[in-house]
Amino acid sequence: MRRLRHPQAVTTGLREAQAIAANLGRDTRTTRQRRHIKQAELGRLVGLGQSEISHLERGHGARTSIEMWVAIGIALGRPISIGFSRDVVDPALQDAGHLAAQELTLRLTASAGWRGRFEVPSDPGAPSHSTDIELSQPDGRIVLVEIWNRFDDLGAAVRSSDRKLADLEGRRVSTGTPVGACWLLVDTSANHQVVRRYPAILRSRFVGPSAAWVGALASGGTVPTRPGIAWIDVRSGRLRPLRQVPQGRR
Repeated sequence: MRRLRHPQAVTTGLREAQAIAANLGRDTRTTRQRRHIKQAELGRLVGLGQSEISHLERGHGARTSIEMWVAIGIALGRPISIGFSRDVVDPALQDAGHLAAQELTLRLTASAGWRGRFEVPSDPGAPSHSTDIELSQPDGRIVLVEIWNRFDDLGAAVRSSDRKLADLEGRRVSTGTPVGACWLLVDTSANHQVVRRYPAILRSRFVGPSAAWVGALASGGTVPTRPGIAWIDVRSGRLRPLRQVPQGRR
């Protein structure tokens, strides 16, 4: 009787799963040790024994359920992110997630009377430097909106926004019209972790009232004079104020 061979995708998939499990196991071990958590303690948090955690940390978790890896990530304070790689067959949709947030922002702000421009060069001398969305009103008000699906480097993101704001303010100094700036964080578990972990940093950079910024962008209210930050929820199609942790509380 002829023995059926595994399809190539299955064979390759097993090899890739083993490599991913090795990376997850290594990250689990280093993160657990950095947080001074014992294997047994982590096991209790996710419903596994100490030996099972040890087994996963040694890279043998290729057949472990996604549910369990998600639970481990939550227990360690490092939510796991799983998704297909970018679609190389249709390059036009490679940044679909970011585009969806930009599309929603343009639609919401247009209903409030804003004129929006997409991917606007922030420095005429460097066309590759662009702002996600530039909003303007007939009275000359300008707001730069930066949308963040995730952060690879929070400090670099702040410096980039500051440079774009300074470039635009420099070009509009003769008009005397103030330029506002607001970050919109896509409502994801990873971004919520950033907000919870670095409240003092965010408070120091975004001192404009979040609720006022939401009102200004979505309803045409008064634009705060200081930079702000808010949530953008693509699924519900709305902006929400970001409730920052009061100073002294974590």
